[in-house]
Amino acid sequence: MSYIALSEKDKKEMMAEIGIASVEELFKCIPEAIKFKQRLDLPSGISETELISHFKKTARKNQYPHYLSFLGGGAYPHYIPTIVDYLSSRGEFVSPYTPYQAEVSQGTLQIIFEFQTLICQLTGLDIANASLYDGASGTAEAVLMASRVNHKHRVLVADSVHPQYREVIKTYTKNLGITVESIGFLDSGQIDFQQLETQLGEDVTAVVCQSPNFFGVIEDFKQIAALSKNNGGALVIAAVSEPLSLGLFEPPGKLGADIVTGEAQSFGIPLGFGGPYLGFMACAQEFIRQFPGRIAGQTQDVEGKRGYVLTLSTREQFIRRERATSNICTNQALCAVRATIYLEALGKNGLRDIAWQNAHKSRYALRQLTRIPGIKAKFTGDTFNEFVLEFDKPWFQIEKHLNKNSILGGIDLERFFPALKNCALVCVTEVHKKDEIDKFAAALEAAVQGDIR
Repeated sequence: MSYIALSEKDKKEMMAEIGIASVEELFKCIPEAIKFKQRLDLPSGISETELISHFKKTARKNQYPHYLSFLGGGAYPHYIPTIVDYLSSRGEFVSPYTPYQAEVSQGTLQIIFEFQTLICQLTGLDIANASLYDGASGTAEAVLMASRVNHKHRVLVADSVHPQYREVIKTYTKNLGITVESIGFLDSGQIDFQQLETQLGEDVTAVVCQSPNFFGVIEDFKQIAALSKNNGGALVIAAVSEPLSLGLFEPPGKLGADIVTGEAQSFGIPLGFGGPYLGFMACAQEFIRQFPGRIAGQTQDVEGKRGYVLTLSTREQFIRRERATSNICTNQALCAVRATIYLEALGKNGLRDIAWQNAHKSRYALRQLTRIPGIKAKFTGDTFNEFVLEFDKPWFQIEKHLNKNSILGGIDLERFFPALKNCALVCVTEVHKKDEIDKFAAALEAAVQGDIR
C-alpha cells in the first residue's frame, strides 16, 4: 500500500475540526523560551541510489569483519544455515501483527506452538511460553514468578550468573519488596554449595543458577536442587545463556530445576550488534497460572481439522490488572520463527553434533593456550565452549596487542569482578577453525612473552 501524505486541504480540515488555526497552536503549552526556532542543520535530500551508495561507503569503514573474534559472554557466533534466512522470510509465519485472531494467524500460531514444543524437549519441563524479550528479562520474570508461586520474598542468586542478568533482576525487584542475596563461587568456578546451604531457609523463594555459568563452567544442578528442596523448599531457577549446551547435556528440568529460562540467540539468530534476541522460559505444569507471556495450543475446528489458538495469555491487557503476571507485550515472533526453523532443520542429532564441535574445539583451544607460560586456566571446573584464562601480564596490554593483530581475544572480567584482575573470558564455537585457534595462540604467546608495554 502506497503512503500518501496529507494534503494542505486535509490539514486545514483537521485543524478546523479541532478548533485551531495553525499547527503551532498544538504546541502553545511549551514555553517560548525553550522552543528551538532556527532551521535544523541537516543536509538536503538525496535520491535512493545516492543513499544506497552512501551506506555502502559507510559500511566499508566497519573493520569487524576483518577481525578474528573469540568473544562470547551471552552473545555467541554460530553458523546459521541458509534455510533459516529463506523460510523465516515467508509471510505465512510473521505477517499478522498479533496471534489474537486465530483465523488469520495460523502460520504464526503454528510456529509458536512448535517453538514451545522444542523448548519443552530441550529443558525437560512440561510447559513453555513464546516468548520473552531476552535471557536477562526472562530470568527476572522467573524470579517474580517464583515469588507469586510460594509468596516468599527472598531470592538467592549465584555470582556466577551473567552480571547483566543479575542487574536486571535487581531492577525488576527493587520496588517489590523482594530481597536479592548473592552466593559466591569456588575455585572450580561453580556455586559455593556450603554458602548456599547456610543462606537457604523457609523464607527463600528461589535459587537462581546459570549453567554453563558466566565463566563457562558446568554447574551441578542435581546438588543445587537437592540442597534447595531439603532446606526450605525454594524453587530452583536455571538460567541458560548458551542454549546450544542443551543439545549435549541433561535437561535442567530432569535434574530438579522448577523453572528454566534463558537466551535463544544461538538458535539461528545473528549477533546483530546486540539484538533483537529471544528469551525462552519453561516450567512445571503446576505453575502454569503464574506463567508470564502467552501459550499457543493445538485444537480442532468445527470440521475436525487441526488448528492452533492462543490458549493462555496473562497480560493485564486481557485480565484484571491485579491478576496479571506481567506486561510482556510481544512474543518476538520473527526471532521465534528463526529459532524454530533452525532447531527443526538440525534435528536432535544435528544439534548434538554442533554441540560436540563446540565442546571439542573449546577443549583444544584451552589446551593450546594454557601451554603458554604466563597463561593458566582460572577455574578447574568442566566447561562447554567458554573458559576463563588468567595472565601474568596486565590483560589490557595483551588485549591491545591482540587488537593490533585484528583479534578480539576475550572479555575483560575485571569490569564485572574486581577480584578477577587480568582474567579474560574466551569463547570458541563451531565457526572457529583449527588454524584460527592456532593463530590466536601464537598471538597470545607473542603478547605474553614479548615486551608489549
